[in-house]
Amino acid sequence: MTARILVVDDLLPNIKLLEARLTAEYFDVTTATSGLQAIELCATQGCDIVLLDVMMPGIDGFETCRRLKADPATAHIPVVMVTALDQPADRLRGLEAGADDFLTKPVDEIALIARVKSLARLKVVLDELRTRALTAASLGMPDLLASYQAENGAAAKILLVDDRQSSVDRVTHAMLKLHHVDVEANAQNALIKAAEGNYDLMIVSLGLKDFDGLRLCSQVRSVERTRHLPILMIADLEDRSRILRGLDLGVNDYLVRPIDRNELVARVRSQVRRKRYADALRSNVQASIEAALVDSLTGLHNRRYLETHLAALLDQAHATNRPLSLAILDIDFFKRVNDTYGHDVGDEVLRAFAQRVKYVVRQVDLVCRLGGEEFVVVMPDTPLDQAQGIGERIREVIEEQLFSVLDGKQAIPVTVSVGVANADQTTTADVLFRRADRALYRSKHEGRNRVTSDAA
Repeated sequence: MTARILVVDDLLPNIKLLEARLTAEYFDVTTATSGLQAIELCATQGCDIVLLDVMMPGIDGFETCRRLKADPATAHIPVVMVTALDQPADRLRGLEAGADDFLTKPVDEIALIARVKSLARLKVVLDELRTRALTAASLGMPDLLASYQAENGAAAKILLVDDRQSSVDRVTHAMLKLHHVDVEANAQNALIKAAEGNYDLMIVSLGLKDFDGLRLCSQVRSVERTRHLPILMIADLEDRSRILRGLDLGVNDYLVRPIDRNELVARVRSQVRRKRYADALRSNVQASIEAALVDSLTGLHNRRYLETHLAALLDQAHATNRPLSLAILDIDFFKRVNDTYGHDVGDEVLRAFAQRVKYVVRQVDLVCRLGGEEFVVVMPDTPLDQAQGIGERIREVIEEQLFSVLDGKQAIPVTVSVGVANADQTTTADVLFRRADRALYRSKHEGRNRVTSDAA
């Protein structure tokens, strides 16, 4: 997985060293020599991860991190402090400023790459959720990005998986009065609890006597109900290779024994805040977007969503010089269905039609109900000949099997006419839509139940 990494250091040799290591792993690296420059680059160029030196002239790394995390536009960007300071108090100061992790100089190459890859995976998920949030905000929905600033990570429900009593006592005592902690010594029972318990965080000891803690982490990541549950590992100092493996498996963070109470509290708070932020985006934002942008009858995106996203998809296709095609689908003689069987049957046909179209197209394709009996399929990375083939498969799937209606008491034939057009480097959304509509008209004029294309 690639990502855009911002390396911030006032010493050129340090920058060059990190840049060489990251570039060798095919990361896109940009650099800054001061905190103010880093803040500006994050705000204007959309960095994925910041590797931030602590000791810099002007504003130091702590203050730079604090400012990045205080700005809603950059608060989601993971920040890793790169420093010669390795005392618990120094790590705590960075975590209090909002840092996601620390790397101690001289930077271990394996630890660097493992941590960057782990944070890059997390950033991809949050970016997708933020995109939905920004879309909702632009349509007048509540701005949930601001809620991340107010979330303090308090009163979390935590599952601790540890069979070492001294370790359990230390963790639970640190969490006393801050969070609710359930303790489970058996790994298999812990997996069941994690799936059923609606936890904010799972803390896993890698020193379990009768089970591999990393295998438990892997199982948590492979189960749908716990896939997004943050995992914090507790490891011994000599477990370095297993820590790196855990990060590679998708573990979010780790602590090394002996556990510093303040660092534990800070890392737990950081993970809980991020979890709640992501959960809020997944639930509230998705619900609000669907209310405005999803057709209630078919479950497809509606015309408003199409108008919002088609221009953006075209811009992306132009920027990357990739093909894009659009198809308009019109159910043939749909008025006859309503007139003959009633509008309830017509609604059944529309719902079933939408499901058949979704079955044929790819997951990356955008399927929308334009209105009435008209539908649109936008196909990124698809040249015209392939788009026409997809249109033909849709036509066949609709025609070949009768539509069951009235609780299976009757089956009626349905066909569809399709018009397909592709975009070149100058095509606008309006032009693309008009050309596909022109092709659709020819399909209907030439007898319906056919696919016609209009080349750019």
